[in-house]
Amino acid sequence: MENTQTQTIERILTLQKNFLRSGETRALSFRKKQLKAFAEGLDKWSRVLQDALWKDLHKSAEEAYLTEISMVRAEIRTHIAHVSKWASRERKSSPAAVFPSRSYIVKEPLGNALIISPWNYPVQLLLNPLVGAISAGCTAVLKPSPYVPNVARAVEDMVKDTFDEKYIAVVQGDRTVNQALLDQRWDIIFFTGSPSLGRKVMEAASKNLTPVILELGGKSPCIVDRSADIDIAARRIAWGKTMNAGQTCVAPDYILIHEDIKQAFIEAFARAVKQLHGDDIRTSPHFVRIVSDKAFDRVVSYMDDGRIVYGGRSDKAERFVEPTLLDDVRPDSPVMTEEIFGPIFPLITIKDNGSTKDGPASFKQQVADFVNSREKPLAFYWYGNEKDGWDVIGQTSSGGGCINDCLVHLSNDKLPFGGVGNSGMGHYHGKESFLAFTHERSIIASPTWIDLPFRYMPYKLFAIIKSIL
Repeated sequence: MENTQTQTIERILTLQKNFLRSGETRALSFRKKQLKAFAEGLDKWSRVLQDALWKDLHKSAEEAYLTEISMVRAEIRTHIAHVSKWASRERKSSPAAVFPSRSYIVKEPLGNALIISPWNYPVQLLLNPLVGAISAGCTAVLKPSPYVPNVARAVEDMVKDTFDEKYIAVVQGDRTVNQALLDQRWDIIFFTGSPSLGRKVMEAASKNLTPVILELGGKSPCIVDRSADIDIAARRIAWGKTMNAGQTCVAPDYILIHEDIKQAFIEAFARAVKQLHGDDIRTSPHFVRIVSDKAFDRVVSYMDDGRIVYGGRSDKAERFVEPTLLDDVRPDSPVMTEEIFGPIFPLITIKDNGSTKDGPASFKQQVADFVNSREKPLAFYWYGNEKDGWDVIGQTSSGGGCINDCLVHLSNDKLPFGGVGNSGMGHYHGKESFLAFTHERSIIASPTWIDLPFRYMPYKLFAIIKSIL
């Protein structure tokens, strides 16, 4: 992938700044027209994008549509239906202190947006934020990941075919291009990627006090209590972990499991993988490959951090790594301290479910203590009695999560999606995407037919005013 030159980046940003100043992007008619053009462009280029996802990630057409294309289409439809309401001036009540003035919130675009996306869901995670930028009236420069070159080229071709570069443009390249982009002055930066890169984005943004949305990741815990339905839990967890070969920011990263059901879960997990992907997952058309040789080496190295109790096969030639359960894992080992981003699944055994005066804490308390001892995760998954799940959720923190399920919370665009602490800041999806690229401007409109003297010096009748305020 050829790097976009810094001069080209500067030229595009100048064009977009000038176009933003024209005021054209603020018109609701313009926003809706562009959202509809976006929907048409996505449909036109859908097959090309799916083919590119297969070439780069071995992602099947079905999975590409479900986890990438359909989510962007749904986001566009939501914004077309609701942007008029979201963008309208909003009347708010006024305190007595400003009587008889009227109070409003005016929605205005933040301005020129930079959107940087990762490689794991390279269509969805680049284009979903773009929907919010268009809806809010911003311009945008998009930076795809170079690790998925076929997708990056397909997205660039689609954007060029759909939008004018003075409005929406794509730039390409490695981290030197990222740095060149971050050296420019933007009105908002939307970044999806690792916490380490998120810190660099935030540091660069701080130089211009640019607001950021950081969608990061981390180690999302998956808790299996002995009250769980083992077969359903295993099937849903296997689905969530094998989706995109575990290369998902909200993938269940490790399992905290009650000792009484561990062996039953291991057996149920093995059956579930077979049900989902056939007798040999290597031949499954729905099992994605690891994105690069470097990532393959890192993921495979985690197998040395525990005892393999299921799976364990790999093939570097095709970057295949079998879903693998690891037991006897140390909490301080690399597989438990680094985000795995692959189909390796460490098991941490919790050995007691009942608290005594001098004995170990309850299962729920041990789980909460373990999760709270680490960075706040992007997602939290509980399998077992729902009430107990709510109890543990009440003692912990995460960007989002599920009870007796995984991943599906991000499919509801009526729920905000985002991280907390080390897993990110800010959120989007649905209306939250519109708000992410919007400045809510407070305006008070005061009439001139009356001009009450109480607020003016020398503050006559101050005792009366004090009793009102």
